[in-house]
Amino acid sequence: MRRFNAVRMSDFSEEQRFMNKTYYDTISAMEKKGVDKEYINGWACGFLHNPKREEQRLNDAYNAGYDDGHAGKTDGYSSWPKK
Repeated sequence: MRRFNAVRMSDFSEEQRFMNKTYYDTISAMEKKGVDKEYINGWACGFLHNPKREEQRLNDAYNAGYDDGHAGKTDGYSSWPKK
C-alpha cells in the first residue's frame, strides 16, 4: 500500500499561499454569484497562466475570463451572469 504525506500550508511559500487563497476565494465567489461557467473556466485558465483553448472552442465569456484571470483581476465577473 502506498502512503502519501499530508500537505501542510506551511509547506508552501507566502506567494503560493496567497495564490491558493485568491484562486479559491474568487472561484467560490463567482460560483455563488451565478457567473457564466465559460467565464469561470477562462478566468481559472488565465489565472494559472495556462494556454488558451483551441480556437474553435473560444467564446466571448471564456476570452473575457481568461484576460481577467491572466491580469490577476478578481472583480471583473459581475458583467457575466449565467446564461
